[in-house]
Formats: sequence, structure tokens, C-alpha cells
Amino acid sequence: MERRTFLKLAGLSSLFAEGAFRRLFAAPQPTVAVARGKDYARTTRSALALLGGMKRFVKPGDVVVLKPNMGWDRTPAQAANTHPLVVRALAEEALAAGAKRVKVFDRTCNDERRCYVQSGISDALKGMKGVELKFIENERFRRVPIKGAVLPAWELYDEALSADVFINVPVAKHHGLSRLTLGLKNVMGVMGGNRGSIHRHLDDALADINSVLKSHLTVIDATRILTDHGPQGGARPT
Repeated sequence: MERRTFLKLAGLSSLFAEGAFRRLFAAPQPTVAVARGKDYARTTRSALALLGGMKRFVKPGDVVVLKPNMGWDRTPAQAANTHPLVVRALAEEALAAGAKRVKVFDRTCNDERRCYVQSGISDALKGMKGVELKFIENERFRRVPIKGAVLPAWELYDEALSADVFINVPVAKHHGLSRLTLGLKNVMGVMGGNRGSIHRHLDDALADINSVLKSHLTVIDATRILTDHGPQGGARPT
């Protein structure tokens, strides 16, 4: 299996300083599949099929983590979070491939209870046997040595680290600092500690984190794209 497999990849060269850029492209080249359509669940499955299906990544008995962006108190139409139909389709495909359990979580920026509900992901996963939508438990972060360009170590969520399969499910959108946020930045949702402190050297810090937390599959949701005022966009729903 390649170190990273992406369903969509775009515009990364403008996001990275020279050192991080070299490290990114020194890695084995990813396999990329792109699918288009208005039925988001079907489109997600079509992209997976182009890669050989979920069984390429998930084996019977695996514990799978889906890490969508659920960080914001925003509705699906506001495009700040991963679309719930994409998340549900991936959970269904993981279970069909034989996953013992599928865990879904994110360390949110706004209130986690509102984020999980407003994102639509809570409703999308309701009643699915074998799927756990979990709130982050602060005591479950553990310090991991990195020895990276700027981060010697960091606190990462143990359930992300211990999963048999880690599937990164970001939403493609504008970001005020990085200009564009995709898969590498989405792993900030499993970082503990003061995440804001990495913004000074964001490019190298993200490369450091992703060097120890490796996604088996990255599914980029571009079903609708927030093009300004990211990462959270417009006004909160009332």
C-alpha cells in the first residue's frame, strides 16, 4: 500500500515552504482518483471503486477511524465541515469491507455538541451498528516523539494512533492563513495541547505531525467549497 492514497489533490505547492515541499515529494507518489456527481454518497463510492474499493484498505476485524472535519458550528450548506453523506458512505463501505468498528471524532474549535449536530454528521450516522460517534476525551492524548523540523514531540489522540486504518476525510476550503486546507491540515483535529502555537511555522509543523500520524486513505470532500472567510465561513446558524 502507498504511504498516502488521495481521492483528490490540488494546489499543494503554494502551501509549503521549501523544506516541507521537498519532504512531501520525497515520499512515494500517491494514487489519485477523482469522481464527480450530484449524488454525494454515490460519488464517494465511485471514487473508492476507482482505487479498487474499500477492501483495498480495510480488512475483516479492523478498527477504522474516520476523521472528518466537524470543527465548526456550521450547517452542511455553509461548507465549513465535511459533508455528512460523504462520511456515512465511507462508514458503510468500511463496515461492508469487514471493519469490526468504525470510530468518528474530531477535536472541534466551536462547542463540540453543537458542531456534531449542526454538521449533520450526528444525524447521518444515527442508528448505524458498529459506528461510534465519539467526543474527544482530553485524558486520551499522549505525547509522541516526532523529532521533526520544528516539533520535537506533540500530544496526539491515542485512538487515532492505535487504529488499524486511519481515514482522513477533510473538506476542501479556504483558510485565512494557509489559503487552502486539505488533508494535511485536517489532522489538527487529533492534536492536543495549544494547536494555535504551530501557526507560526504551520507548513513544517503539519509535515512533522503527518510524518508520525499516517493516513491510509485521504478522501477530500469537494462537494461544495468555501471560497472565502475560511476556515469557518459566515454567520453561525441560530
